[in-house]
Formats: sequence, C-alpha cells, structure tokens
Amino acid sequence: MITPRQIRAARALLGWTQETLADTALVALTALKRLESDRLEVRDTTRDAVRKALEDHGVIFLSSARGLGVMLVDQPDDVPVTLEDTGGPPQQRRG
Repeated sequence: MITPRQIRAARALLGWTQETLADTALVALTALKRLESDRLEVRDTTRDAVRKALEDHGVIFLSSARGLGVMLVDQPDDVPVTLEDTGGPPQQRRG
C-alpha cells in the first residue's frame, strides 16, 4: 500500500499540484486531500486510481527493508533498456 508521503513525493517529482493529480486520477480534490493527509479514511478505489495515475506517468513506488520511496522513470516498461541508457551492460529487472 502506498503512503501519503509517497503520494506527495511522487506529485513533487512530476511537478503536479493536487488539482492536477485529482483531475488526472479522476477523483475528487477533497478525496485526494484526505488521502495525502492520512487523517481520514479514503476508499480503496480512490487510492488505486491515484496510484495508477502516478504509475501511468512514470512513477515507481519503492518499498524495502530500509524504507519507502518513489522513483520517476523516463521510459515505459515496454521500452527495452539499452547500453547507452544505463552506462553499462543491461541489467535484468527484478519485480
């Protein structure tokens, strides 16, 4: 599950306002504000729509034993990574 901090960080990476994310995810602005504040419950459908909108625009949500984070990628998953992209041999993706 993504956290409010991850959503705010992802929005910052994209340079989006709350209004932009709400419009893109097709959710109410008030619902997004509740989701980002983490003080009130929101529907799973709202959380899923926000996550999908961000992921569709290159955001990857990270979770490891060391913590949570977000990353912005320039290429969609279906574009092969080349040697020039990585500065070295292609790495196998872990999912």
